[in-house]
Amino acid sequence: MPSSPAPTRGRRPPILDTVSTFAAVLAERLRREPGRPLVTFYDDATGERVELSVTTYANWVAKAGSLLVDELELERGDAVRIDLPPHWLTPVFLGAAWSAGLVVSDADDPAAVVCGPDRLDHWAGEAAERVVLACSLRPMGVRFAEPVPPGVHDVGVEIWSQPDAFIPWDPPGDDDPAVEVAGVQMTQREMWQAATAGTLVADGGRLLVAASPASPPDLATFTQPLAKGGSLVLVTRAERERLEAIHVAEHTTARFPA
Repeated sequence: MPSSPAPTRGRRPPILDTVSTFAAVLAERLRREPGRPLVTFYDDATGERVELSVTTYANWVAKAGSLLVDELELERGDAVRIDLPPHWLTPVFLGAAWSAGLVVSDADDPAAVVCGPDRLDHWAGEAAERVVLACSLRPMGVRFAEPVPPGVHDVGVEIWSQPDAFIPWDPPGDDDPAVEVAGVQMTQREMWQAATAGTLVADGGRLLVAASPASPPDLATFTQPLAKGGSLVLVTRAERERLEAIHVAEHTTARFPA
């Protein structure tokens, strides 16, 4: 398998200010630098390292979007809670939600929830009331080793049959809500304007993150690198010394938390 291209250092211009939906932001990144690493993930407890180029990330987003909409029949405006720890699938499902016009929410009663194994028992009992998708978080996004509870959708089983391209039949516009936190909504346009103006990472930079981008206060750890022509290095279960080593190896230019 050919190796991924080495990270390119230096400043890159942010995505154009007129680009104000997730689909448009991702399309612009695909046009500019499809082979550049976008999401790099380390689980230091297992030794797993996953790197998604812009193109590979877009393929995973398409599969997840198709699963949410075409397979599970979620509709534009539905709320989805992404209850995942730091993992490369977290930005995948963020992108899938926004490409389909779903609202990433912290609500306790969303139309759908995406969870990991640590939260499976909590959400499995609600599978009759809402769509529950469970990610094993095992390497390569494979299925759970044991069958998931009745009514729960195992992402590692159902996502692989989805296509690598996704075009929603009712695509969101820039005034569609993208995020809802404590009942307060932010539109797609507002989210990308904030990302472009944010200060977590410079244009074209690489942001080292030791938190989950799915947590509403930390969504900017993914949206800012994406909007600014940069990339995300997401690390979990690593000690301080190991974070320092990853910082050097990955040529990251900023950190969160700082």
